[in-house]
Order: sequence, then structure tokens, then C-alpha cells
Amino acid sequence: MLTNKIFKTSLSLLFLFVLQISLFAQKSYQYETISGDPFAARIYTLNNGLKVYFSVQNEEPRIQTFVAVRVGSKNDPAETTGLAHYFEHMMFKGTPNFGTTDWEKEKGLIQKIEDLFEVYRKESDLAKRNAIYKQIDSISYVASTLAIPNEYDKLMTAIGSQGTNAATSNDYTIYIENIPSNQLHNWAKIQADRFSHPVLRLFHTELETVYEEKNMSLTNDGRRVSEALMQGLYPNHPYGTQTTLGKAEHLKNPSMKNIREFFDLYYVPNNMAVIMAGDFDPDEAIAIIDKTFGTLKPGNPPKLNFKPEEPIKESVVKEVVGLEAESMQMAWRFEGSQSEQIPLLEMSAMILFNGKAGLIDQNINKQMTTLGCSAYSRTMTDYSLLTLSGRNKEGQSLDEVKNLLLNEIEKLKKGDFPDWLMEASINNLKLQEMRRTESARARAWLMASSYLNNTPWEKSVNYVNTLGKIKKKDIIKFANEHLGTNNYVIVYKRQGQPDDIAKIEKPPITPIHINRDIESEMLKEIKVSEVPQLEPVFLSYDSDIKRNKLTNGLELLYIENVENPTFSMSYIFPYGSNHDRLLPLAASFLDFMGTGKMSAEEISNEFYKLACNFSIRVTDEETRIILSGLSENLTEAVGLFENLVANATAKISDLELYVKNVKKSRLDSKANQRANFQALVNYATYGEKNPTTFTLTNDELDKLTIADLASSLQKIWQLEHSIAFYAPQSLDELTKLTEIHHKAPKRLLPVDKASRFEPLDTDKEIIYFAHYDANQSYLQTITKGIPYSKELLPEINLYNAYFGGGMNAIVFQEMREKRGLAYSSSAAYRSPSTPEGVFMNVSFIATQNDKVIEAFEAFNDLFNNIPLSKNAFQLAKEQIITDIQTERITKSGIIYNYLNDKKFGFDTDRRKLFYSQTPKMSLEEMKAFNEKYIKEKPKTYVILGNRDQMNFDELEKRFGKVIKLTESDLFNY
Repeated sequence: MLTNKIFKTSLSLLFLFVLQISLFAQKSYQYETISGDPFAARIYTLNNGLKVYFSVQNEEPRIQTFVAVRVGSKNDPAETTGLAHYFEHMMFKGTPNFGTTDWEKEKGLIQKIEDLFEVYRKESDLAKRNAIYKQIDSISYVASTLAIPNEYDKLMTAIGSQGTNAATSNDYTIYIENIPSNQLHNWAKIQADRFSHPVLRLFHTELETVYEEKNMSLTNDGRRVSEALMQGLYPNHPYGTQTTLGKAEHLKNPSMKNIREFFDLYYVPNNMAVIMAGDFDPDEAIAIIDKTFGTLKPGNPPKLNFKPEEPIKESVVKEVVGLEAESMQMAWRFEGSQSEQIPLLEMSAMILFNGKAGLIDQNINKQMTTLGCSAYSRTMTDYSLLTLSGRNKEGQSLDEVKNLLLNEIEKLKKGDFPDWLMEASINNLKLQEMRRTESARARAWLMASSYLNNTPWEKSVNYVNTLGKIKKKDIIKFANEHLGTNNYVIVYKRQGQPDDIAKIEKPPITPIHINRDIESEMLKEIKVSEVPQLEPVFLSYDSDIKRNKLTNGLELLYIENVENPTFSMSYIFPYGSNHDRLLPLAASFLDFMGTGKMSAEEISNEFYKLACNFSIRVTDEETRIILSGLSENLTEAVGLFENLVANATAKISDLELYVKNVKKSRLDSKANQRANFQALVNYATYGEKNPTTFTLTNDELDKLTIADLASSLQKIWQLEHSIAFYAPQSLDELTKLTEIHHKAPKRLLPVDKASRFEPLDTDKEIIYFAHYDANQSYLQTITKGIPYSKELLPEINLYNAYFGGGMNAIVFQEMREKRGLAYSSSAAYRSPSTPEGVFMNVSFIATQNDKVIEAFEAFNDLFNNIPLSKNAFQLAKEQIITDIQTERITKSGIIYNYLNDKKFGFDTDRRKLFYSQTPKMSLEEMKAFNEKYIKEKPKTYVILGNRDQMNFDELEKRFGKVIKLTESDLFNY
């Protein structure tokens, strides 16, 4: 069990603020620290009010950066909702210093466009609006000839940044980059310019993208339920009165003027924070941040004034109708992030649901009385909430699900939960905190959350200790005071045809001009700037991994954990669902099995007490079982799990319930857009016999026995496999542990060949269509490629990076930036999942139903006439090289990398090949690759869309015969 000793030097220390001074370049910077902080964070405040959070973690030469702004959708003007989110998109469009070929000429055109949008949004006459938009479109095209689309992404690619992204929520907007450590100055220079002078260029094509994102949300039942829940909880607060994406009528009438004013008001340094976690010198870094971000001018961002919500005295009931399966959510309202309610709220949520030992886990999910229920708390600045959600079984009403959840609330109010549960929850949280210190991103997010929620860092770091002081009586009192039987909001998600959804019709636009090979002076300067060279660190599998073999030949692979007292143990079996169709079901049913001496509920409780966990992942040709948790409990966890597998049993009634729930889940999946698309893609790729249909029918499910499922899992213990350890214990200790507890035979059996699905030949063009009643169609093209060859991988990797990889790639520029066809699109020459497979050339886009033909035509044009850009090609090469130079594969990742390389024919780290070959490749060679393997190759076209909005005659005329598939074609149940 957990001892105090483990945490004596971390979270259980007394936290004290310490004011310190760092000296750099003759200037001193004061910063705050907390004694005993496991993240060793420094917090600075610059003269302009900007907060700066640093946490050093030297695992790899990269820095996770966030620029966090305390403004979100709650701050949107009531007449232009969605503005904060739309502005987030515009922050990627550049400044007067980048993204333009001639700012002096361009700014006049942008002003004209802004003025026209003000006229447009106030005009109600349709004919006049159309005429104005034609003017906007015409001037926008001229302006685009002066713009450099995606130059921000090119800048980020040039400095080797990864994970370029941003997010807008109710309370905040956050901008995300993960940069090489040697590029901190360039990053800060670019970001300071970006946050000083953003330009709203290419506005109307980005508006098309926002329309597409909004249209996606209109058929996202989960999002609509969440919005309805917020409306019920906060009828007088922007959390409930407006959504992050905004109202459709507001998106149709955007205001560039309002967006500029929004930026001027809220994007000021005293309303922002720069957060960095990773490998850097904090004394040098603060001087860089001060030199760049320190030039931003402070402002006076207004505080949101709102009338406090009235208490909910009668339950508020709402309904959402959509195509997907039924479900329900109910929630209680609480105070905001600074309230003393929050620790009690979060502890209550953990007692209700923690994935193993919570009231809902034990009394609902383990008993299979529904298709699955959960509980979670969400803390926001002004208010918070406790949400309970559930899915109903076949023949079960949503009210029955609600009543089951309310029964668990009553148990919470009565204190009807075991005394050990709160202590176990704290131990599991402490484990999470240790894991968080391992990740630069997790460190950065914790600091960002502290800033955005106005939470003092001392309080954030000491939060687990605060929770640990809560007593059972405190929870009982809190629950009785706040979790009433009539002060909640409930949303019933009904299944049916929604009648209140109308997609945003996108006005016709002229594809913009793409200045692909022109670079701003700023990009040129960044590209030639001198930075310290970073050298790659390749793995040496012989020396990095220690090995041992048991007498039966089972190989142990070992990496020592020297960071903290946690472990990860992986059973790796080269045997999966293509060997045994029962195996995924057996792995899932194990959660409901006991051992005869211990029930399933007791086993879950024991794992939770140990602060340990197990997960089983079954793929086509591999099963990976991972045990993880506190290393001092490793032996107990292994013994508990091994005993469960060896003696797994259950009641017949449990199996009957499980089978019924699997059938209902399958039925529900038929109503899910993504599940339908995956089934359609599998059919189009492999034919009638494919991974989706290679599963048990409902009749076969009915014939299952407990012995079938137990033996399916027990069988893999008899097969050749390996075990990987990442743990503080020595290899000798772990070898002895495995010999004692791992119930493998004296002689392991060889693994038989799996059933495999051969991709259909794509020697003639054909269309596979299936109906789904949504505003958007999901589209894919498929071309069967050549057999796997490891020698081709560097060339393929570079082609994918250049053509379809990210926001700087050709596909993103052409499909989103130029044509505004989609929120997301991609393409790749995809490697097979096994070395016996073939490469596949695929593309994907989700677009409006009336844009299907245009989208396919655009992709074909790109495949057949690939745009060639020396600058973009060089950036793609440099990105690959920088990624390798700054990547550090560590911990258990070393073992997984080894196993994957070995599987695909590499004796050494494959990155060596990529690193040596990528610099030698030329644009002409990439063009030749396209001509040899992609250009003019016949394709299979895949469409999941609304049949009533498809022009099938035109589709056949342009792309080949249309084969219409039904639900029974796609699913075998």
C-alpha cells in the first residue's frame, strides 16, 4: 500500500511563497516560487502586466508553449456571438510583417472589405446582400494576390514547431506551439508580432471554414446536448445564452470592425500569460520574453458583469432530437473556480465515478443496469457544474437511467460508501500528479489552468493535499445542501429526425490566389537566423534495452524508471482479433468477471486501493495488456491480474446482460455517422469480407458461453509473447516476479497466421455510396499501391509532409485556404499495418453535400497536377530533420519503438535512415514519385451522404459507376 515516505519530498510538503531574483543581461527579474513545488515553477510579472510561467523539464530539447488569454465566448458581443472563436481563426492570418507581399497596398483593400461587411450585415434585402457579397468576393480576390496564405504555418514549420493549434472556450482562448529549445527567440519574436498587430486578411474564405465547423456541430448530438444543458443551467449568463461557435444568423453577418475592437479590448498583456514547460534556461528565457512580449501595451479589459442566477427550485427539462442513439445528461449548478465549493465538488465527483470503485462504477456499470453511466465536475471561472450522464439499454427508458443515477446521489448524501474510498481517491490523484511531472505538456496545461481560472499557483500545486483534508462528514453535508431532487437540469437526447436544424448556406466565392513561392522578409530572416545546432539522439536497441529470458523462452524487455516510484508492465502478444473474433469481446467482458473467490466489484476495488490499473487493447494482429501504477504495489497488482485471467468466471445472468448490451451498442453504432463511414470505407477497401463484418453475428453472440470468453483470453497466455517493464525495480527482481506470478506454460506455442483482408484492386474508377441524413458528406478516395518496402519510407514520409501532412501542406492550402471547402481535409500515401501489406493512397474531406463533386474534382486535380514549390518542399524537409533532431524517445517508448522497427524489418532505429536520406531528396524526385505511384491512377470513391442531395447522374458521368450500399451491406448484425 501507499506509504507517506513516497510523498514526503513532493506534495505533502508545506508550501511557501518565495520571492527570488534572476539576473540576466544586467537586468533583474523578480519571480515567485513555492517551496517543495514538484514542478519547480517560476512565475514572473512583466512591467506591462504579462504573467509568465516557467517549468523546466529536460527530457527532450523542446518547449511546450501556450499563450493564454482570459477571454472566451462569454465575452462575445451579444449581437455577434461566435466572435472570440472566429478571431482565434484569424490569428493565423499574419500581420503587417508576414503573410503579405505589400502591406501598404493590401491594407486599403482590407479596409474596403471591412466597410462592405458593415453594409452587408445591416442590409436585409436579399438581392442587395448578394450584390454586396459579390463586391466583397471581388475585392477579396484582388487582396489575395497580395497575401501569402499560411505564412504563419510556414514560420512555425521553419522553426520546427509541432502541434500548431488554438482553442476557444467559454472563459479563455489559448494558442499552442511545441518548439525546439534552440528556437525560443524566433518563436517569441513571431508571437509578439502576432499578438501586437494581427491582420484580418483572407477573411471571407476563413468564414467559409467557420461555416463548415458550425455545420458539423449542427449534427453533433453530443454538442447539442451540452449546449442545451448549459442553457438550462445558466439562462441569464453567457455560458447559457451564447455558444462558442455562435448563432447561425450572427455568423452570416460578421463584423470585421467588431473583431478588431474585440482584439484591442481583450488581447492586452495584463490579460494574458506566456506559459513554457520543457528544456530551457529560465534566466535567459525571461529576458527573451521581456524583450519581445514586454513591448505589448497594457489595457483595461472589462470584467464581465452579470446578474447572479436565481436558484433552481424546479427541475428544468429539455429535449434534443438527433439521429444518434438516445442518452441523457443531468447537472447541478455550483459556484465558480474560486469558491470553497470546488474541492468538495470534485471529491464528490470522484466518489460517484472514478472508473473503478465509485458508486456509479460499482452499482450501475459493474451491474450492467444501463449501457454505461458516468459523472464529472467541470470548473469554470463564474460557475461550475456536476454532470451525470447515461445511455439506456434495450427496452429501458431514459427516466429509468435518471432514477438509477439519482439513487447513487442519495447514497452519496447518506454517506453510503466505504470509508477507504476517499483515501484511495487521494492516492490515485497523487499518482496522476507524479505522471503529470513527466510531461512538459501536462506541466504547461496545469500552469495555464491556474492562470485562466485565477487560481494562485500555491493553491493549484497543493490542491491534492486540500482534497486530502476533506472528511466524509463534509461530503455528506455538501451533498445534502446542493444535490437536491429538483434543483437540476436534465436533457433527454431522443433519437429521431431533427426538425430544428438548418445548415448555414455558404455564398459562392471565387477561389483565392495562392502565392505559394513568395516569402515575406520576416520569413526570410527567420530561415537564415543562426541558432545553436541540435544533434539527434538515436536509439541503440542493444544497449538501451536490457533483456532476460525465462526458461520457456519468454523474453523480458526492461527500462529502468529513475524518475519516480511508478511502473508500467506490458504483456505483448502477436495475436489479435484477426486470429480470434472472440478476443475483443473476451477482453471487454473481463471487467465483469471475478475469480470465484473475488467478485468483479471486489477486484476493481482492490486495483483502486493499490492505485494501479490494467487495460487491454486488441487490434487486428496484436493484443497489448498494460498494468500500471505505484511500483510498491507492482507485485500485488500482477498477482491480482494474473489470478483474474487464470480463474476468470461469471454468472450466466451477467453474460446474458452483457450480450444484450453489446447488441444494443451495435444497434446504436448504426446511427453514428463516423461508425457508418468507417464501415463504408472498409467495404470499399476490402469488399464484402472486411474488418467490420469480421465479427460475431447476433446469433453467434447468443451462443456464447462464459467458458468461451474465459478460454479466449487464457489461450494467449499459452502463445509466444514478450513482457516489457518500465519500473524502478531491477531486472532480476522483475524476472523473479514474472517467474512466480506469470501463469505461462513451460513451452510456449507458436502463433498461427491471422486471417487477412486483401485490398481490392483499384484498376477502374467506381463509387461506393451509403446514405446518412446529415448536412455534411464524408468523402474518401482510395488507390491500392505497391507492396510494402522499407526503402521507400523516407520518400513517402517526405511526400506526405509536403502534400498532405499539416497546415503548411498543399492539401490544406488548396482545400481549406483557397477554396474554403472544408474544416478539415487530408491525404497520405499510407503504410500498411503489417510488412506483408500494401501501401494505399487515400484522401479525406468532410464537406457540404452540394460540394461533393467539387471536392473530388479538386483532389483529382491535386493528385494529377501536384503543385510544385521549392520553398514548401525545403520547409517539409527541414521539418522532418528538426523533428528527428529534437525527438527523444524515452521510458517504455524505447521498447515499443524497438518492437515496431523489428516488425517492419529494421534492426536499428529507422530514424537513422530518414535522417540520412531526407536531405538528399529533390523536388524532381518527389514529382517522379507522384507520377509513378499516384498521378492518373484509378480510384475508388467513397461517399457517406444524404441521397436526396446527391446528383448521381453527374457523379457517374465524372467518377464512375455508383454502387449504393445499404446498412445490411455494411454491418453483419
